[in-house]
Amino acid sequence: MTDLPATPVLAAGAVLWRRVDGEVLVLLVERTQHRDHSLPKGKLDPGETLPECAAREMEEETGLAIVLGAPLGHSEYRLPDGRDKVVYYWQASVDEATVAASAFAPNDEILELEWLPIADAKARCSYRHDVAIIERFEERLERGHERTFPIVALRHAKAASPFSWEGADASRTLTERGERQSRSIAPGIAAFGPERIVTSDAVRCRQTVEPLAALTGLEPKATADISQESPVDPRDALARRIGKAVRKRRGTVLCSHAPIIPEIVTAVVHATDALESERTHRASMLHTAEFTVLHVSAGDEPALVALETHCSPER
Repeated sequence: MTDLPATPVLAAGAVLWRRVDGEVLVLLVERTQHRDHSLPKGKLDPGETLPECAAREMEEETGLAIVLGAPLGHSEYRLPDGRDKVVYYWQASVDEATVAASAFAPNDEILELEWLPIADAKARCSYRHDVAIIERFEERLERGHERTFPIVALRHAKAASPFSWEGADASRTLTERGERQSRSIAPGIAAFGPERIVTSDAVRCRQTVEPLAALTGLEPKATADISQESPVDPRDALARRIGKAVRKRRGTVLCSHAPIIPEIVTAVVHATDALESERTHRASMLHTAEFTVLHVSAGDEPALVALETHCSPER
């Protein structure tokens, strides 16, 4: 028999950056046991989404409570035991108040934090795959896309079957599985620092965002405008709502139904003068409790910088 390949070890990290006297610095960590210099990262815990892992690991390793920006792709390499390790990265800006609030102290995992200019950081890195991730961030920086805000398209979690539900469709509630899904995705969405939650007024959508609202302290706005039973064409309402969010550079979560999710993605594409593509199409085809984060540049001209899709660990 042929042995099946081992499941890769998943991890998440970030290029943490800040400006000091007009110069961009990025953070490297020196690991205590290995005495190497690398980007901060850590392994995915059971039940986590990758964005949740990235935000958690940054705070645990560096003492910095950060908000994730746009993704920077991933690195992949072989561990000494023969397993593959895949590490996903995001960019994340750090302000001086956050640096001042950090309670980092050298420990068994991390010996030292070093803020370095980009060229120095690349020279100091012990591993080429970290240099490649920093170079991707450097490209973003050159295009003025180092700061972004998120527009999140979220499909509601698993709900009671419409074939056995006796009431109106909009009154269908989440199943126990759906409730677990909604709880499991909330920290991953919160990691991107949304400022507003908008949801279809259907019960299953309102229930889906309850854990996110509790975690962020945001009060969801429920509206029939983004419901699949909307009395008006939802495309017009979405164009107005998302256009306003883009103009105000305001991170927004929109929770709706399968037929409406593609319209949300399309509205973001149009608001940023991007092009519809196979990738944006795939990003709009969501299963229950999946969410797509569309990262929009917070620079002078809003542009669609990146997009990513995540699912609930509670399948």
